[in-house]
Amino acid sequence: MTAKIDAYLSAEIPATPCLVIDLDEVERNHGAIVDAAPWLEVFYAVKANPASPILNRLARAGAAFDAASPAEIAACLAAGVGPERISYGNTVKKRSDIAFAFEKGVNLFAFDSSGEIEKLADAAPGAGVFCRIVVANDGARWPLTRKFGCAPDEAVALLLKARDAGLRPAGISFHAGSQQIESARWGEGVRWCATIFERLAAHGVALDLINIGGGFPVPYRDDEKLDLTAMFAAIDRAIDESVGASRPRIIAEPGRVIAATAGKLVTEVVLVTERSYGGHQRWVYLDVGRYGGLAETEGEAIQYPLVSPVGGDTSSAVLAGPTCDSHDVLYEHATYDLPIDLDAGDRLVFSNAGAYTSTYASVGFNGFSPLTEVFI
Repeated sequence: MTAKIDAYLSAEIPATPCLVIDLDEVERNHGAIVDAAPWLEVFYAVKANPASPILNRLARAGAAFDAASPAEIAACLAAGVGPERISYGNTVKKRSDIAFAFEKGVNLFAFDSSGEIEKLADAAPGAGVFCRIVVANDGARWPLTRKFGCAPDEAVALLLKARDAGLRPAGISFHAGSQQIESARWGEGVRWCATIFERLAAHGVALDLINIGGGFPVPYRDDEKLDLTAMFAAIDRAIDESVGASRPRIIAEPGRVIAATAGKLVTEVVLVTERSYGGHQRWVYLDVGRYGGLAETEGEAIQYPLVSPVGGDTSSAVLAGPTCDSHDVLYEHATYDLPIDLDAGDRLVFSNAGAYTSTYASVGFNGFSPLTEVFI
């Protein structure tokens, strides 16, 4: 996962930190979703990894794209993606950014507030819009409930306002949380969508789209036993139970599940030492940290599998990044056992690191260069 990357790393010694991406694995992951859920339109979440080789490969595979900014829209267009295959999924946008997307031909926009409707009506008259609602994120390693989405009971009034403003109410979206391991959360979201559909129908508004968001999980260290086929089957049943034969268009915005397993992050050990912070602990400092692409280690939420080429006996270690920020600690409470003989200059490999790593890397904090990528 993947053997292609392992072969590359056996033959090459890239400067670290470096993310190596297997583009065949990206395409396989997209195809696996299409095979498991033929009823679903796949809109790749560009933010997971917006690199042009990934966008080019997915565009050729027939994917559509969920973009969050003008730059992401421009990247999709540059990959040969037609604007009808792009959804502007960010619910908070500048008026000028809406106008840019609309002028390029994008005609599907997310919103979750009255103020956003006013901007959309002005900058994208007649465009299709879908309202994002908040649903429970229990079971998600990376919850997404605080910043986006309106309460489900507010959606009807907002969609009616969108209609009255000259926009086309298309449907409802929700996000069950990133790295969500409980399929029931999507079922709850779909039931809310069905309720809102019925309430809008009573006002003469026929919605035709449910966006079930992303968040589908990958096998990180603490989530190894996953069955995505069974998860999609459970979501499919929930849709049948909620909307039956009147099933609308169903789209999703997977990002992590397409890009994550396609990438391995190679890092070099900078220092191994003992610290006496509340008891003696072994600390291993790496040349990559939170500011170099591993932002999702905050709260130790995402625990990447870690492989060391050094053998022998092991003991637990705290893993930290290279910067002078004391928050740049990756794992202090999670138990990572590393070889006792590990030393400065040795290399470690984080697996399943293709999503939300390079795209999170800072532009030179503390003078450290952003994470580089190699595509094979």
